[in-house]
Amino acid sequence: MATALARASRRLCAARPSPPGSAAAAAGRGVPGAAASSAASPDKAEREAPLTVRSECDGVRSIILNNPRKRNVLSLAMLRSLRNDLTDGLNNPALRVIIISAVGPVFSSGHDLSELTAEYGREHHTRVFETCTEVMRTIQRLPVPVMAKVDGLATAAGCQLVASCDLALASERSRFATPGVHVGLFCSTPGVALGRSVPKKVAMEMLLTGEPISASEALAHGLLSRVVPVERLDGEVERVAHSVCRLSRSVLALGKRAFLGQMSRDWDAAYALAQAAMLDNLQLPDGQEGIRAFVEKRTPQWELVPGPVHEGSGRGDGTRE
Repeated sequence: MATALARASRRLCAARPSPPGSAAAAAGRGVPGAAASSAASPDKAEREAPLTVRSECDGVRSIILNNPRKRNVLSLAMLRSLRNDLTDGLNNPALRVIIISAVGPVFSSGHDLSELTAEYGREHHTRVFETCTEVMRTIQRLPVPVMAKVDGLATAAGCQLVASCDLALASERSRFATPGVHVGLFCSTPGVALGRSVPKKVAMEMLLTGEPISASEALAHGLLSRVVPVERLDGEVERVAHSVCRLSRSVLALGKRAFLGQMSRDWDAAYALAQAAMLDNLQLPDGQEGIRAFVEKRTPQWELVPGPVHEGSGRGDGTRE
């Protein structure tokens, strides 16, 4: 596991410090920057390792789901850690793209069912689902593209996480499912993101049967943007991420917001929103810089500005309904 985590992070720098008291455990799991400790047992290291590991370099933020022993379940603690990693430091003007990946053969198995037993009560269950929804909606509202990098199985809320991302690249061996019906808990909230990514009949079959689909099927139906052999996954994700990094953050933020916003509207309203977005785009310094650079046959020099953060309701609010 330590080797896998180190391999997932090695191209990135400035790893986020581990939580207090977990440096030794993090070192045992290969977290960059953590001090090694021979005193920590493997079991203790498993318990103390951070649930997510964040690193950032050259405009790319990597967030790694880091609980392979529990199949990277989206427990309340994992969701809160992921939410923090997504939203922290968004005003950094160098940030251009966020990549979510995972350690182990399971990208994420979805909610932690042990937290959904009657003993926890409705109040706790409400917190779990509200936090999960907040994470998924946050991804939509961020001013930078969010990419899922999947090499393995993504089920239930894990599949929902993939569907919620702006881009999703996967290895050929990956699979996707919403199998909650098998344990008596229909995947209603995953169905929101899934039903906005794949055709209705495909979503219904996944939800009603719980049977997995292959990466090639997920690509054909629109859940994924690209599928490659496992040995090419790292390089392809890096290539796409760096392609985004060469572009204007303010233009990407406006474009993402407008595209997701118009998806919920009828044709007339969608064109009205998109037309307004084009006019707003022309008012951006980078909008004019890009046009001038094209006319002058030179490389554009984009402004280092963070752009809007956490756009809410209103025009281009990031919904996909």
